[in-house]
Amino acid sequence: MDITDLNPPPSPDEVYRYFRTLPLPVLPTRQQPPGNALVGLPVVFYTDGPTSQTFTLDIRGFTVDITATATSFTWHTGDGTDLTTADPGAPYPDHTITHDYAAGTYTASLTTTWSGTFRVDGSAEVDVPGTTTTEGTPATFAVVEARAVLTDPYD
Repeated sequence: MDITDLNPPPSPDEVYRYFRTLPLPVLPTRQQPPGNALVGLPVVFYTDGPTSQTFTLDIRGFTVDITATATSFTWHTGDGTDLTTADPGAPYPDHTITHDYAAGTYTASLTTTWSGTFRVDGSAEVDVPGTTTTEGTPATFAVVEARAVLTDPYD
């Protein structure tokens, strides 16, 4: 009798159950300018955490290497708008994700969607049959309106 009949390698669904419990990085929500923003000037969003990580697990005696990759970033702007992107953004001057605001105080946050691949005992790479998400640290900031005031320099 072949022992693998009694203990088959982990199935993709079994690996997915483990994948959902991995300690994936919590990517922080970063915004520029830091602190207050101005009405009429876009706020830049990005995250600077790791967007890929590999884990090695023992599942029923099999060595399973899982590589988790951030594949989608949903930026919750705090004013009811959600922006979904395939990249983590970048700070100024290379910014790719921006949003304009009216005056007020906002709390923006980031939901990262992770997909994965896995190998069992060095076998061929297989896709994990599902995704999982992490919620990033939110950022709260005020958006203020600036007004130019003409003054007499001789007063």
